[in-house]
Amino acid sequence: MGRAALEVADIFRAHGPAWREAQHGHLSLAQLKVMSAIEQCRTAALGGHALQCDACDHQEISYNSCRNRHCPKCQARAAQRWLDARQADLLPVEYYHVVFTLPEQISSIAYTNKAVIYRLLFDVAAETLLTIAADPKHLGASIGATLVLHTWGSAMTHHPHVHGIVPGGGLSPDGERWVACRHGFFLPVRVLSRLFRRRFLEELTKVHRAGQLAFFGEHAGLAEASAFARWLAPLRTCEWVVYAKRPFAGPEAVLAYLSRYTHRVAIANSRLVALDSDRVSFRWKDYRAKGRTRHKTMTLAADEFMRRFLLHVLPTGFHRIRHYGLFANAHRRVNQARARTLLSVPPSAPVFNEASATPAPTFICRCCGATMRVVEVFFRQPAIRAPP
Repeated sequence: MGRAALEVADIFRAHGPAWREAQHGHLSLAQLKVMSAIEQCRTAALGGHALQCDACDHQEISYNSCRNRHCPKCQARAAQRWLDARQADLLPVEYYHVVFTLPEQISSIAYTNKAVIYRLLFDVAAETLLTIAADPKHLGASIGATLVLHTWGSAMTHHPHVHGIVPGGGLSPDGERWVACRHGFFLPVRVLSRLFRRRFLEELTKVHRAGQLAFFGEHAGLAEASAFARWLAPLRTCEWVVYAKRPFAGPEAVLAYLSRYTHRVAIANSRLVALDSDRVSFRWKDYRAKGRTRHKTMTLAADEFMRRFLLHVLPTGFHRIRHYGLFANAHRRVNQARARTLLSVPPSAPVFNEASATPAPTFICRCCGATMRVVEVFFRQPAIRAPP
């Protein structure tokens, strides 16, 4: 695949040094690391190798990737590896796409409390799904769910929400039957929304009492319990957005969907339109508009573009893909084997074919399609360290 005409890396290389200097003391170490990784990705700074085609003598240099999970260029292979591992986990049932979104007020304090509030978002969304599904009035079954965290809107504003991929059914309480959802209908979203709202606010109140939330600027006063309670009051009555999309058209469609969502970053290089001396233009989708008018172009100052991009740097070690219920890692294999037995489906087996026994060549000549071999290796530049 050829290089995009414009990349996030180009913006960081052109405007990042001056902006880092201007924001000295205001950027976290994680954000600085992301900027550095993206700037150096697939450049001589990370090393690489020289390739030569034995068929047509074409030569080229390939530089190493940064492999940072926030880099737009490094997600395709990571997503493919993840999807390959998930293929054997799919069941031959309808799958649904459920989305849980936080109100704007909570999003405003989530930025300075990412680890706490993102964890609550994951856990409460999963608890809501499992609780309503287990209720005999709705499904009466134990279900599984894979949740993926996204923290951005189309314009790269801070908009935390989780996408859930959920099979349309689950195991009966005694584990002896597969209980399927009504065709085309998963769970009532109004019921999901009410329980999600109540449980999230309860858990948010608990972490506030435990002193786990930090408040700054206009929200500094929320550190006081009575002010926080008054601030929460309107959130107990407003609508929280939870919705379920129609079922996917088979397991293959689930994988195709996951490939677009699991390893997505705040903005793809393909959405970038132009970069001039101090402004960046990119395509975005306005969901408040209708029809073709949804697709628009936005122009931001380069500093604002970088600020918005770095809003979405996750805390170090934070997992943005999590599995719950039947899919929880501790019991996933046992639960899936039981589900396959009840659905009369053969046990899953590792994906293997004769072609996979012989690894495909890593490098292919873009001129003739023959195998290219490494003729020279370049090591990454050593980091400059201060004296001990």
